[in-house]
Amino acid sequence: MSEEDADSTDNGSSGQCGNRADDSDEPDNREPDHDLERVVDEIRARVTPDDGERARLRAVADRLMNRAETAATDLCDDADVLQVGSTARNTWTSGDRDIDIFVRFPSELERETLEQYGLEVGHATLPDGHEEYAEHPYVKGTVEGFDIDVVPCFRLESATEIRSAVDRTPFHTRYLQRRLDDELAASVRVTKQFLKGIGVYGSDLRTRGFSGYLTELLVCEYGGFRPLLEAAADWRPPVELDPEEHGHTRETVSSSREKAVGDTGLPFDDPLIVIDPTDPERNVAAVCSAENIARFQHYAREFLASPRIDHFEPDDPEPLSESELREHLERRVTTPVAVRFDAPDLVEDQLYPQLRKSLAGITKGLNDRGFDVFRSMTIADENAVVFAELAVDERPAVERHEGPPVHVRDHAAGFYESYADDSDTYGPFIEGERYVTEREREFTTARAFLESDRLFDVGLGAHVETALEDEYEVLIGPEITALLAEFGTELRTYFEPRP
Repeated sequence: MSEEDADSTDNGSSGQCGNRADDSDEPDNREPDHDLERVVDEIRARVTPDDGERARLRAVADRLMNRAETAATDLCDDADVLQVGSTARNTWTSGDRDIDIFVRFPSELERETLEQYGLEVGHATLPDGHEEYAEHPYVKGTVEGFDIDVVPCFRLESATEIRSAVDRTPFHTRYLQRRLDDELAASVRVTKQFLKGIGVYGSDLRTRGFSGYLTELLVCEYGGFRPLLEAAADWRPPVELDPEEHGHTRETVSSSREKAVGDTGLPFDDPLIVIDPTDPERNVAAVCSAENIARFQHYAREFLASPRIDHFEPDDPEPLSESELREHLERRVTTPVAVRFDAPDLVEDQLYPQLRKSLAGITKGLNDRGFDVFRSMTIADENAVVFAELAVDERPAVERHEGPPVHVRDHAAGFYESYADDSDTYGPFIEGERYVTEREREFTTARAFLESDRLFDVGLGAHVETALEDEYEVLIGPEITALLAEFGTELRTYFEPRP
């Protein structure tokens, strides 16, 4: 399903943005605020749909909603249909082509029946559509260039009564329609484009960034694009925002914070906490990674200091060439390793959590064996890759193994007896207060570990483990040039990092 978008531009305090640096030799005496206003005005003009675009979308949406309503009420007299998301809230950006149609059924309907009715209405609305599955199935299709989702949900009195995640969406739409005037909606569009430009827009589990709904709430909370950036530049996570002051009702939410960490009053263990105005037990920003929040802060500060149009333009780097990759490897004198395998046939929201789990498991396995992971990433297309750069790729034939302090009698005796008669070890001997032995190392090279069955002892995602059991290959050092054809862009991003 398309994400609930929130796009907007700014005016007044929120409608100021900067411009690209002037290449002329003349001194630039313009005030920074003037630059910021000029950039925001230009972006606002770019992202605001014109009357013709609005009319085309409205015509398609109305026709499909009428078709959906007829099909829904034929099945259930109490069903109704509404448009949700950014196109319903006037926060969609020019060129966005998503229309989300929600078909609401009475809450007493059985879930199995809801799913059946939802698909029937979806196919009646989109005869050429196809079925997809989120929390339950829905129908997706394209009409006159617009991407259409027809999604069933339950009609409820409160978002706290939801029976599936999509049941919240109508409440989000109603809440924001009451609060977004034209100027705030314009600010949302500018903010959304800024987040796209710096690469942190999207609540999918590949991106782990800012959803449209979150963007809208933040713009409403701070009053515009510029005030949001000024506030974000000074955030000190964890940041908690509670638009409807639900704080007293959140006693029902279990704290996820350790007492030793502090902030035990916060019910969510996230760097950014935005309490859903329609559901006090939900953090709208839960999916946002710490990295993307920090990235937003970095570029907020950069933009306020030096506003430029390119902050709103997504970077699309050229693929890294083989000669460039070899130059990086020679300069860094590290050892890159890659585990390449067929990507599991999963949607990205299922695939990337499993890839990240596998990355964490494999890098821990490498570190535990002394290969010192310098940096790592995971990437996927037709193939999937767990990639790590090692500071050390070969270790001595023996490794040090420390036992307990000698005065811890039972444990110390057990350790000593385990190695005293082992002719393959050096020791045990005493250093300080502990027994120490030097024993044969299981793997002296990273390749030996990665190509062994011990790879499957680390924490792998279930589908990743299955894919590795079928077949995988290990690439070491210059062998990673074999990744360039499929992942040249990702390798440039890795070897030429930026915030």
